[in-house]
Amino acid sequence: MRILLINPPNCGRSIPEERYGISSIKQIFRGEPLALEMLAGNLVDHEVRILDLKVEPNGLQKTLVDFSPQLVGLTAMTCEANSALKLARTIREQSSATIVIGGSHASNVPEDFNRPEIDWIAIGLGTQSLHDLVEGIASAQTIDIPGMARSTPGRALCWTARDYTSADLVCPNRPRYDLVDHYRPSYTLQSLGLQMGLVASAAGCPYDCNFCCIGPVTGKRYLTAPTEHVVAAIDCLTESPVIRLVDANSFGNRVHALQLAEAIARAGISKQYLADVRADTVVNYPELLRQWKEIGLRAVVIGFEEITDRSLTSFNKQSNAATSREAIAILHQLGITIVGDFIISPDYTEENFDKLAGFVDEQCVELPMYTVLTPLPGTRLHQQLKARITVDDLDYYTLTNSVMATRLPEEIFYQRYADLLARGHRNARV
Repeated sequence: MRILLINPPNCGRSIPEERYGISSIKQIFRGEPLALEMLAGNLVDHEVRILDLKVEPNGLQKTLVDFSPQLVGLTAMTCEANSALKLARTIREQSSATIVIGGSHASNVPEDFNRPEIDWIAIGLGTQSLHDLVEGIASAQTIDIPGMARSTPGRALCWTARDYTSADLVCPNRPRYDLVDHYRPSYTLQSLGLQMGLVASAAGCPYDCNFCCIGPVTGKRYLTAPTEHVVAAIDCLTESPVIRLVDANSFGNRVHALQLAEAIARAGISKQYLADVRADTVVNYPELLRQWKEIGLRAVVIGFEEITDRSLTSFNKQSNAATSREAIAILHQLGITIVGDFIISPDYTEENFDKLAGFVDEQCVELPMYTVLTPLPGTRLHQQLKARITVDDLDYYTLTNSVMATRLPEEIFYQRYADLLARGHRNARV
């Protein structure tokens, strides 16, 4: 079967730019589409292409004509959902291909894609379920595929939930990194000027923050990939000196994280690593971080989210401000760069902005990253704040717009946000 997997184009809209001419906040999402490479890696008996519209925005029509796919797979975050539906309509008009959509938004709110332009919706990790769907189409047996919902416009969706295991993270032939080789010059980490390779060592998260959309992707389970598969994926990225572990929580299973570090060391692989960790993991297991530092851990992304216990409790973060400070001190001692994620509430006052800026400076967070609290559809936070939401257009759900009314005058809120971003860029240290 000829299968085309599509990464949607850069999209999303910016309130601060449209209303106040503040263009520095708008984010452009461009990164290697690892999820599609993993899907392709599990379709070994088929002809697969990946079209990255973020790099090649005008490539759809030519690819449809030249390749004539029999199945098209789309992926979409929440802010890409509308664009993905437009793509699906175009594909439907110009092709007879079966159209499948997956990604985080499909996993959290599959009903949004129960439309005539969509044939199937992948709910959760799709590596194995897409394989099963393709084989089912080939054998005309697609009645009940766990993790796949057949679109039924006008009627409620019905599907069998997938019982996820570590096998859902494994590609028999490793991710198909080769399918995007012609795009690879565009996949560069601009802040470091380095080409970065992406590897998944885990999926899901054992915690349950109310703003997070990750849980439904794995049926609220935390999965780890076999270490030999992770090492093989790292080893084949010969042109990438930096490896980004794209897991939501790379060290969510301490034993697995330790075994992976030991396996990388035994393999004699010399690379640098960027991983996502929690502050309490750093505090509770500093030796684990030390061992990863010895094999090349250069930086960690930590979701500090907020700087007060009250705010952290409201997110069900299961951590506290003291733990954040202790984690920062340990990472500084180890010489590991901190990429700190912070969430700015629409309820922020001038004082809140000042305190956050002061915390980042005082704690010497090398690379602060800031997003606006966004109640993504399908999350508990969305249910809690639904009555406050004033913007329903998903194009604005980029995590850089406030989809709720701000306490400060809106223009001042966005100017303070822009100032934080600029301050972070000026003071960034790697």
